[in-house]
Amino acid sequence: MSAAVAWEIAIKRALRKLEAPEDIVGQMERHQFAPLPITIEHVVQAGALPLHHGDPFDRMLVAQAQLEGLTIVTRDPNIPRYSVSILAA
Repeated sequence: MSAAVAWEIAIKRALRKLEAPEDIVGQMERHQFAPLPITIEHVVQAGALPLHHGDPFDRMLVAQAQLEGLTIVTRDPNIPRYSVSILAA
């Protein structure tokens, strides 16, 4: 699980826009999700993406998926505009 996902969950939880467990790390371990840190390469890739999407978290997920050969699980209609593997949520 991308650090960007954990970051976005924590922010939305604090703003009371999302009900989620407080212990994100514990939940990741419980569900056997491997952490994916944000690297400089990911940041550079995200910055170079076309502006199909304005959300920086989603742009980071696209960059990470492209560089790491991962699939994004999403229902966001803008993500498929990028060259990335998608699994519809």
